[in-house]
Parts: sequence; structure tokens; C-alpha cells
Amino acid sequence: MKRAKRILISAGCVLLLLISWIIAVNSKSSAQKQIELISQAEELMGAGIYIGAVPLLEEAAGYNAAHTLAAESMLKKAYLAMIDKKGFGRKYTGLLEKQMSRRDALPEVFAEAADYYISISKIHEALSVLKAGIEQTGSPRLVSIYESNRYAFVTNRMSYDSVTAAHGPTIQVQKDGLWGIARSDGSLLIPCEYEKISTFSKDRAIVKKNGEIFAVDINNDRIALLNAGAADFGNFADNRIPVYINGNWQRATGEFAIGAMGFDQMGMYSFGYAAAKTQGRWGVIGLSSEWLIPAEYDEIVRDELGRCFAQGVVFARKGALRYLIAGGVPVEGAYEDAYEDAYEDARPFSGEGFAAVKRNGKWGFIDNTGTLAIDFDFDDALSFGQHLAAVKQGEFWGYISLTGDVVIEPVFLEAKSFSNGSAPVRTGRGWQFITLLEYKKEASL
Repeated sequence: MKRAKRILISAGCVLLLLISWIIAVNSKSSAQKQIELISQAEELMGAGIYIGAVPLLEEAAGYNAAHTLAAESMLKKAYLAMIDKKGFGRKYTGLLEKQMSRRDALPEVFAEAADYYISISKIHEALSVLKAGIEQTGSPRLVSIYESNRYAFVTNRMSYDSVTAAHGPTIQVQKDGLWGIARSDGSLLIPCEYEKISTFSKDRAIVKKNGEIFAVDINNDRIALLNAGAADFGNFADNRIPVYINGNWQRATGEFAIGAMGFDQMGMYSFGYAAAKTQGRWGVIGLSSEWLIPAEYDEIVRDELGRCFAQGVVFARKGALRYLIAGGVPVEGAYEDAYEDAYEDARPFSGEGFAAVKRNGKWGFIDNTGTLAIDFDFDDALSFGQHLAAVKQGEFWGYISLTGDVVIEPVFLEAKSFSNGSAPVRTGRGWQFITLLEYKKEASL
């Protein structure tokens, strides 16, 4: 009986010790638990046993305590050490996403994520991370990384014999002597089967085939027929297209309702206005019959599509020089015969950015007030499309940014302006399209 009593007392003592140990363990702070787990993980990682360190560090990182960031930092190192094993890439980027989602996220976290995506050729994700980091932190370092990577591009597979400038998200393309419509990245929308095709706008393009002029939609279905005996037509925008009827250029709608006014020549509408020539002189006309700029110039400068008006200004020529016309009237000083107020040549503005102008045989860029923005350093140039401008240096074309820095090296035989992240460039294979990775969906890479 005494022996049984002693056993019972001993068991009770053991139980009390066990309970005390459990209480002691559970009474440790989260920070202390983190220290112990991190210490154990360090030993394992020092021996190269990352698979054993990961669960310890995941547990340590799960506590909201003083050493959470240290645990996460070690955990990322462990994930990277096993990045080639299934699932650990996702674990690593998941932890980065968690860190970047915090209100007090540091720029270094966004930089780390961007570096990782760049290292695995996922530039699109890297740029998205950097833009989010810049917006959240305003870090100059992130801006620098973003600027050094944002102009990476891919060359798309399609090639054509000829192309025009882009009009919004579409572009006219020619193959084997016939014309069609492609997206701005060169992928074909309307097949190349027409003798002539206008720009695509308002869900249609105007085409000529077998002597007929008619409109087709995006599915290449005929949707309207021009019955007015038109011999030619221009480009279509703002629901207006110039058509040549009985020796005059007249404006028509997309449904081929013909306007009453006739002109010697007409350009393409842009932002509600088009260049028009009457009685041998050029001006700028609106959507109805009003003249924004009276027909008193030798020329209204137009691009290859016929556009002249953007950002509230046009370039007009009198004699050998081109002048900037803002708000329908000349920029102050434009008619004082001061050479600094005029240009040897000019390209019309686009919807944003600077316009290319020529002086002393070189091309530079001005804003829509006439202020010089980028010096006259180029052999040829086009106005900015998006935030890039095509420029020629020597024999080849490349692109500059709004700061005037060359960001895509001059390696192309010809180049046109960017639209929707893509631009046509002429290479040894003909006209191809480059697309900035910033605009390229990763799924299509």
C-alpha cells in the first residue's frame, strides 16, 4: 500500500512538472518563440538543410512580433535557395506580395520583386511592381529602375510591304499590293484584299475594290455603298471622310451623306478639324462649314495620314517657312520676320508630347506654345507618339524619350510613331512591329 502511495505521489510530481513546463513554454513571448525558431533555422541553413529551415521560418514569420521582418528575410533566402523546386517560386512571390501590400512597405521590397521578375524575363510584372512602388513610396531609386527597363521591347512576327502611321489602335497595312487593317501591334484585322483602304474609325473603314467604294466593318462585312460616282477618297475620322466627286473634294459621313461644300483638296479630320484648300489657298475647317483658320496660307502642314490639328495648334507655311498657329491665330511674333519664330520644316503635333521642327538642317522639338523642349540634334524626326519620338541619327532610326535621351537605339531603316505601345519599323524583312513589354500581356509572350 505504501509502495502504491509512493508511485502515485511520484506520478503526481511528474505531472506537476510537465504542467509547469507546458505553462513555461506557453508563457514565452511571441518574440522569444521567433528567436528560438530563427536560431534553429540558422543552424539548418548553415548546413544547407533549407527544406528543414522553411517550416521553422514560416512559423516564426506567422507571429506578429518584433522579429517578423527578420524571419521573413531569412524565409525569402530559403525560398530562393530552393526556387527550382516546385512551388517555391510561388511561395517567394507570395511573400513579396504580402510585404508590398503593407502600408509601410519599403522601396527595397519593390526593388527586390522587380529584380526577381527581370531575372526570369517577366518584364511586364517587373514594370507593374515598379509603378506600384513609385506610386506608394515615391522612391527615386524605383523611378530609376523603371526608366532603365520600361523601353524593353519584342519584335512581333508579322511583316508587311508597306504601312501607314497608326490611327489610334489600328493601322493600314499592305501585302502583295493590296491593303487591309491591322491592330497597332501588326496583327491583322481586315485582310489585305483592297486596292485602297481608309483609316479605321467609328466601327468602319472605307475601301475600294473592283471599282466600287464601300464601307466594311471589323468583320470585313460590307455595311454601306457609295453611290455618288466618287473617284477617290481620303482617310476617315470624326465620322467624316473626304470624297472626290465631279472634280471637287467634299465631306461625307460614314454613311456617305455628302456635304454641300467643295474644296480643291482636303486632309483628314483630327480632333474635329481638317486642312482644306480653296481657290489655291489653305486653311483649317471644322466639322460643319466654319473656318477655324482662314484659307490664306500656302500650305497647312499635315502628316502622312493628312492630319494637321492637335493640342489646339497647327503649322502653316507662308513662303519657305512654317509657323506655329495656336487657337486659330499665329503665335505671338510669328510674322515679325524673326527667324527664331519660324521653321524650315515641321511635323504636326499628336494628341500628346512635343512636335518635331527643323532649323539649320537639324530637327528638334517644341511644345504647343512654341517653347523649345529638345534641342536641334537630329537628322530627321517625327513628333511624339505616346512618350516616344522616332528620330534619325546618321543612316538609322531609333527613339527618344521626352527628356531627349535615346532609349531605343537607332538600328532601324525607318520608323514610325508609337500607338498603344507598338510602332512600325522597317528592317531587312520589311515593315515589322515592335511592342514595349510594358504593354505586352505576359500570357501572349
